[in-house]
Amino acid sequence: MKLILVRHGETYWNDERRIQGGDSDIELNDTGLEQVRKLATFLENEPITAILSSPLQRATTTAEVIASHHQLPVEIDQGLRELRVGELEGMSVSNLSTTFSQFLMQWWQDKGATKLPNGESLVELQQRAWKVIESLLERHKTSPEHSKETTVVIVSHYFVTLAIILKALDLPLDFFTKFKLDLGGVSILEFRDYGARLLAFNNTYY
Repeated sequence: MKLILVRHGETYWNDERRIQGGDSDIELNDTGLEQVRKLATFLENEPITAILSSPLQRATTTAEVIASHHQLPVEIDQGLRELRVGELEGMSVSNLSTTFSQFLMQWWQDKGATKLPNGESLVELQQRAWKVIESLLERHKTSPEHSKETTVVIVSHYFVTLAIILKALDLPLDFFTKFKLDLGGVSILEFRDYGARLLAFNNTYY
């Protein structure tokens, strides 16, 4: 199975550099809409068999534009919702380092186990996101189309995408600090009997 992981397009909060977690349902801005139109064109020749999306509209809008090129429904999965960031929700990135600097230093060093204030941990996020992947892999194995190449698109968010990639590659969660994922970035995982490998990461050249 080939898994195309897409981060949603730009929103108003992205442009304003505000923390945008799983409890913020912010729509795409004009730049984001243009990004996803180009992204959909880039993916239009892929033999996509299913499209899954986070329930947040910045992801669903991105997924729907992609789906419009393939006559496919968008399957909404709560497991793909972005990390719940609690008290950090909506905070300006410029204020983040001064207000939560000591906590964030601990958060970065604890291998994803610490919960954000009134939010969730990266471990919890990875567990729920990976259940989506396990379900897809099981569906692929039991499908009569198993002999053919299955290509699935997942449209989600920054931390969701990184959590899935790190789990697939058996890398520790604290490696998320070593990766940067842009808005509209496309990453591709390939799952074979011997395991998963990363075919592309954060492609925005479309």
